[in-house]
Formats: sequence, structure tokens, C-alpha cells
Amino acid sequence: MIPVSVVIVTKDEEKNIKEAIESVKDFSEIIVIDSFSSDRTVDICKKYTEKVFQEEWQGYARQKQRGIDRASMPWVLILDADERLTPELKSEISNVLNDKHSGFYIPRKNFFLGRWIRHGGWWPDYTLRLFRKDRAFIEEREVHEKVVVKGSTGYLKNPMEHYTSKTFSDFLKKLEDYSTLSAKEMDRRGLRSGILSLTLRPLFTFLKMFFLRRGFLDGRYGLILSLLYSYYTFLKYAKTWEDKNMKGRSPCI
Repeated sequence: MIPVSVVIVTKDEEKNIKEAIESVKDFSEIIVIDSFSSDRTVDICKKYTEKVFQEEWQGYARQKQRGIDRASMPWVLILDADERLTPELKSEISNVLNDKHSGFYIPRKNFFLGRWIRHGGWWPDYTLRLFRKDRAFIEEREVHEKVVVKGSTGYLKNPMEHYTSKTFSDFLKKLEDYSTLSAKEMDRRGLRSGILSLTLRPLFTFLKMFFLRRGFLDGRYGLILSLLYSYYTFLKYAKTWEDKNMKGRSPCI
């Protein structure tokens, strides 16, 4: 067994969770923090681990921190339900647990509609997921939460696989949810949205992904993703503007 605690946060993930847990079933401990799923997520998880806890949703950062707090191993790995560990990555993780570093960034091999996206900022997409429990915590944010490590960090070579969305509908729903959370985070930080943010920022997002980060090399997939992220950028600034300017007003229909 690999002496690492794996933390997974779930909510209605019956389509993904089995493959995620299968990829880490040879780790010493699997902890699932579930937000009262209405599908078979909990039943599937309990076939692999007894440490399944149901708690009201408090945001990504708090849910993951609750899992970390329950970990009994000195090392913790955070895994999303739509991610998978490869045998090569697991072997590499086993070999770095005695390293001097307090945490490690892991590259992600992101898939969109079944295709590996190599450009547009989607590869190698390093994210800090493996760390010593006593030297790290989750930074409190509405979205895009991150692990803060006290000490040095390293980079692993082998990637985890991330199957972000299987359909356009799934991806659009994710953009809608994330843009709402991003708007809340921007409001919390006192950031504002005006005409320039609503027009120039979405355009810059497209140009950055499609041209500067060579998304065009992924063909139609790169074009679609660049357009979708431009739309996401517009949504989060539009929702920030709405929060600041439309409170207490009756919408015109």
C-alpha cells in the first residue's frame, strides 16, 4: 500500500467516482467528503472505503480541508472525482515520500470531449496536490482554491488524467457554476466590473488562449475552448456588475 491519504470531495458523481477510486485503491486511506449526493455516489464509495462523510456544502476549500483534517497519514493527495492516477504516477509518488520537499506539483493531462488538449494553457497544467499534512492547508476562496505549503515544493513528471467534461452541456453547466463563484470571490475582494472588463477581458482571454498559448494547434477543439473561456470571462464580470448595480431593482422582462 502507498502510505498516503487520498481526499475526494463529491456531489452526484456516480458517473465518475468508481474510476477515480479504482485508480487509488492501493493507497493506505481514502477519505470521501460528500455533500448529500442524490445518486449512487455514496453507495459506490462505501464499497471501497469506510471513511465516507456526508456534510452540508461549505465551498470547495472548506470541504477539502475537512477531508485533510481527517487524514491519518503524514502525506495527503487531493483527487477530484473526474481525475485518475496512472500506474507511472503512483510509482513516482511512492518514490518521493522521503524527499525533502513539503509538497509536489502534479501535471494534469486534461481531456475535453474525449480528446487530450495539448495547448491553450491546458498542458502541463501543474497543480499542487501532494503534500505533507502538517505543512499545508487549503486557502479559503470561493473557487480555484489552492494548497498553501510551508516549505519547499517540487514537480512530478508523470501526469494525472483529468476528464473535465464529456458533453457540451456538462461543460456549460460547469462554466455557469464557476462564473457565479468567481463573481462572489471578486466581490469579496472588492473588485469591480465596467465596460472595459465586459468587452476587452473576454477578447483578451480568447486571444491569449487561441494565439499566445497556441490553442489553434488543437484545431476545432482549441477554437471551441477559447470561445468558451471567453464566454466564461464575460459571465463572471457580468455577474460581478449585476451584483453591484442591480441589487434591489426589478428586472425588466
